[in-house]
Amino acid sequence: MTLLICLGVGAVVVIWVIVKYNSFIKLRNRRENAFADIDVQLKQRHDLIPQLVATVKGYASHERDTLERVVNARNGAVSAQSIGDKIVAENALSSALSGLKVTVERYPDLKANTNFLQLQGEISDIENKLAAVRRFFNSATKEYNTAVEMFPAKIIAGMFGFSREMMFDLGIVERASLEQAPTISF
Repeated sequence: MTLLICLGVGAVVVIWVIVKYNSFIKLRNRRENAFADIDVQLKQRHDLIPQLVATVKGYASHERDTLERVVNARNGAVSAQSIGDKIVAENALSSALSGLKVTVERYPDLKANTNFLQLQGEISDIENKLAAVRRFFNSATKEYNTAVEMFPAKIIAGMFGFSREMMFDLGIVERASLEQAPTISF
């Protein structure tokens, strides 16, 4: 009788471990799928940036440092391999693009250029889509992290190498600029 009870308890534990392992796999795959959606938008943004930089170069040739930062950040973002590296590289690219936006403000003729306005509109559209897919990615990451960190599932997660993953946040520079009140001058 005790043998049957021990076998029954052992079977329940084995089934629980299998169910938890499979749930970690499902959550990890959902997170990776969410990042694939981000990757599509990032690829489109990466394709538009050289055109935008070329347009700005025609008007602001002496803004070489800003343009080089954007190009270097884009190249770093394109060559990043892991999800964590891509998140860091994309935050750097977003920061460089913010610097480009400030530069553009100094050139009224450029802001009126049809080609520039079209590119700016396309990038703005992509940025909006990126915000939406980042929210979905962060939601999937939060769900995964919660599952990995909760006890007793944390023991199973540790045994099979599941660990906390990075969220796709704004980054320090972008967050600081959002926390700063806008300046309005007349």
